[in-house]
Amino acid sequence: MIGIILTGHGNFATGLTTSLNLIAGPQENYFPVDFVEGDSPEDLKNKINEKIELLKECTEIIVLSDLVGGTPFKVVAELTLTNPKLTLLSGTNLGLLIEANLTKSFQTDAKSFGSQLVESAKSQLIRFEMPQDKEEDFEDEDGI
Repeated sequence: MIGIILTGHGNFATGLTTSLNLIAGPQENYFPVDFVEGDSPEDLKNKINEKIELLKECTEIIVLSDLVGGTPFKVVAELTLTNPKLTLLSGTNLGLLIEANLTKSFQTDAKSFGSQLVESAKSQLIRFEMPQDKEEDFEDEDGI
């Protein structure tokens, strides 16, 4: 079983979690961890370790962070040196978070799952351009 922790600057983690819950419902084996003003890197490390402990039944844990090289990324990267259960992915967006949570129960290896998620996230980033002859069709479509 794979667990997921989401972390990032400010209320990135809890903010994306509200969207995740709205779209996909509350998730099991998932925890958001915010790095808010006034927190030190050590505070963040302690909060993440608390969530790791809550996921002790999981064989592996994917930790998603917001920015490559930011403090949340660095703290988790350091944790991966001593905790082989952790796999770190960075550059998280809502699509990636939803996909990770909805498909984690079908996965057995966090490293290969992480690679799949990275490839999927790359394909989710697009630049939309309205086709010249399809403007009317676009207005009639429902969103999520």
